[in-house]
Amino acid sequence: MLAAADAACAGQDHPGGCLYVLATPIGNLADIGLRALHLLQTADVLACEDTRHSQSLLRNYGLDKPSGSWMALHQHNEASAAEQVILRLQQGQRVVYLSDAGTPGISDPGARLVALVQAAGLRVMPVPGASSVTTVLSASGCAGDGQFVFIGFLPSKATERQTAVQGMSQEPRAQVFLEAPHRIEAVAKDLQVLGMRMLTVGRELTKQFEDVALMPAAAFSDWLKAAPQRSKGEFALVLHPMPQENTGLGEAERVLDLLLPELPTKTAVRLAAQISGAPRNRLYEMALQKKPDAASSIDD
Repeated sequence: MLAAADAACAGQDHPGGCLYVLATPIGNLADIGLRALHLLQTADVLACEDTRHSQSLLRNYGLDKPSGSWMALHQHNEASAAEQVILRLQQGQRVVYLSDAGTPGISDPGARLVALVQAAGLRVMPVPGASSVTTVLSASGCAGDGQFVFIGFLPSKATERQTAVQGMSQEPRAQVFLEAPHRIEAVAKDLQVLGMRMLTVGRELTKQFEDVALMPAAAFSDWLKAAPQRSKGEFALVLHPMPQENTGLGEAERVLDLLLPELPTKTAVRLAAQISGAPRNRLYEMALQKKPDAASSIDD
């Protein structure tokens, strides 16, 4: 793998005096990129949230950097550690920054570091890879128009979170947000005010016990309670766009209404889409609004 990484990057320029913002897997170790592996090998300095975690990650790929290559940079020391990164860059060193999982600076440390490095007139180069945001969006089927809002984590305080959810109810575009397991049940309860607006729930994305489920927001709390393991793990969620006026879908809905009482939901949706030519994803959302108890996960 390391040899393949070096071969793939042989003709590429990765200059010194540059900060490389490098994405790491969000769960599945096989999601690392060849360019990321090449830079992890050749970096003079590896700045990271947790040096022990990142050392363990690298050893999975056969990499073992010397102790002098490591620098801790996390939310509590980001400003002061950034000064050390800038000094290294000014000396012409190649510095790689990686967070514990996913893309740095996206609800993770790294944004302040990038801003300070840029303010010092130094170069920043992204090394793309895994991100829970784009991962859950790709499985939601609702962001094909490219319009979505990234919210990050909702407020931890109940009253502030409820206010934020009310704001979400007024936003017509798709909205992506993240949540930790110890708050997910409270969040699900707050989301009930969103009623039949559709929600894609991504749990433990890319990991062994991954779940991706589509349901009305009002059904999320009951979905969690239906199986104890569903409240465990990290969550990335998509609140689907506000339903548009169903212009042009009247005939498709009529066909769907005829099929739903006679057939399983997915079969009814597939046939209604074939008969009417309407988008299958839109018909599936419509079917779940008519039969909320039909909400089912791709993989329980």
